[in-house]
Amino acid sequence: MSVNSRASSAESDARAGSSQPPFRKMAWLARDIAVERRADGVIVLKSRFPLDPYEPHIPASVTKWAAARPDHIWLVQRRGPERQWRKVSYGEAKRTIDALTQALLDMDLPAGRPVAILSGNSIEHALMTQAAMQARIPAAPVSPAYSLMSQDHAKLKYLFGLVKPAVVMVQDGVMFEKALAALDLDGITVVHVDRAPANIKSIAYADLAATPVTSAVETSIAKITPDTVGKLLFTSGSTGMPKAVINTQKMMCANAKMMMQVRPRPDDAPDGVYLDWMPWNHTMGGNALFNVALTEGGTLYIDDGRPMPGMIDETLRNLREISPTYYANVPAGYAALAAAMEKDDALCRSFFKNLGLLAYGGARLPDDLYDRFQALAVRTTGERFVFYTGWGSTETAPTSTGTYWDTERVGLIGLPFPGVELKMVPAGEQYELRLRGVNVTPGYYGQPELTQKAFDEEGFYCIGDAGVFVNPDDPAQGLIFSGRVVEDFKLTTGTFVLVGSLRTDAIAAASPVIQDALVAGQDRPFIGLLAWPSLDACRRLIGDMDASLETVVNHPKVRAHLRDGLLAHNKAVNGVSSMTIARAMLMAEPPSIDGNELTDKGYINQRAGLERRAALVKQLYADQPGPDVIVLG
Repeated sequence: MSVNSRASSAESDARAGSSQPPFRKMAWLARDIAVERRADGVIVLKSRFPLDPYEPHIPASVTKWAAARPDHIWLVQRRGPERQWRKVSYGEAKRTIDALTQALLDMDLPAGRPVAILSGNSIEHALMTQAAMQARIPAAPVSPAYSLMSQDHAKLKYLFGLVKPAVVMVQDGVMFEKALAALDLDGITVVHVDRAPANIKSIAYADLAATPVTSAVETSIAKITPDTVGKLLFTSGSTGMPKAVINTQKMMCANAKMMMQVRPRPDDAPDGVYLDWMPWNHTMGGNALFNVALTEGGTLYIDDGRPMPGMIDETLRNLREISPTYYANVPAGYAALAAAMEKDDALCRSFFKNLGLLAYGGARLPDDLYDRFQALAVRTTGERFVFYTGWGSTETAPTSTGTYWDTERVGLIGLPFPGVELKMVPAGEQYELRLRGVNVTPGYYGQPELTQKAFDEEGFYCIGDAGVFVNPDDPAQGLIFSGRVVEDFKLTTGTFVLVGSLRTDAIAAASPVIQDALVAGQDRPFIGLLAWPSLDACRRLIGDMDASLETVVNHPKVRAHLRDGLLAHNKAVNGVSSMTIARAMLMAEPPSIDGNELTDKGYINQRAGLERRAALVKQLYADQPGPDVIVLG
């Protein structure tokens, strides 16, 4: 049976009345959702709007804007000892990309072997990626953490063995020297941008960028098809070693159009300006933001800051000079930005000046942080701003759903984009979510057995996430993310625990002192929580901005705030054992990348974290818990 679920793009799903200031106006696509309800309980959702036409391939947008507005600035990044902005126009970028393309074609590389990029975001990274695509060679950006933070380079060596790159580019050969030395570089051309690595043969990027261009470049571009592999993007490796996800040109181009179609920018809107730090080896930064900025002909400022102590100042400096039209960050980044703007009216004015939309991802945005940001927005502009979010994975290029309406609720994953079908398979009190559409990968590079396991009998990609309706009687209100299906467990009482929703509820209840957490309790009589503190928030709470992590973890005010927040959570759930947290501990040791606890996306691997911290789990469940354990009852 099929029904329709409609909601006006102008309506808010949680209006608090006329006393609330209005949201800054957005031209949202209407929520017109077809709902198919099957006899076995399966539900399939899809937008009734067809997907608009999209570019044939990603480099086509470079060509388009280089011809239409050659002097318009595309990429900007601070460079040199004075940290001044280096700006690259679309016209200049196209000339360099064509030269790099010619250089790659001249190398006569083996078919299918990618260009691996080990470094972080940079102008050269962007241009080399486009050149590889024009040469019909996959670009394979690799997390710099695998080179610079790892001690054994195990993941880096594994990935090189999997995809067998023909070219490797590093921004700074000296910085990546140890990682390069750990690899078998036989038959691989190494390209360096800034400094050459010692004792490793390499070619200067500048020499490749000076290659005379021939007609071979246009011939190669003309041969790009929608199914040409544009990128190999690596999964986080949360359940083992990373997988290489094939990203075709049509996947990326269609997904960029989906995101633009649900939140179209009016003709009289200012030119798109983005400031972003999210790594391009991750699908959110490298596809969701980069490809949209390029497709619409916008300007992308590469932010070398990070939402962490010692690095957030770079972001704040940039935001004092740059007024973005669209801004995305993780909750930790918004927390640091809110703290700075609460003390700096000039920063507030610069940030909100041209802003149309805020976006978040990576974790649920805490309610108190949402309220603080809206208070700053109203104080500065008289309006509130929608916090938009989407949902998907590396395998879906990445976003398949979005919150494309004036919603005041955080924690949603929204509704399907045009061109996407969302299948909901009953799984207890929630639904397992599956996806089908033009933005979904054809599979994993070099691992056909994993490809086969990833899809169901109807061709839906089994993403492994779970969700529930905000209101089952009105699907147009959207879906709530309720965790990873594989993370859920049972207590010894037989009670089933939904880890994802409990984890986000616990973090919100103890806000702002918890940054992330592990939920324990499998084959135990009650639920326990191992929590990582949010350092800046805890420092503000105790009035000491220089306090060490050890001091924060053991400080009575922090422990009391955590206890009181979790007790309030327990009271709100009325003693339901599947949601009641009986004990908690704060952890001083941050999550480990080599220990597989922390993915390169910044997500927590629940299973690996609990295994690695088995000693803390043991303390948490001791018959006579020690002083580090907060007993909640």
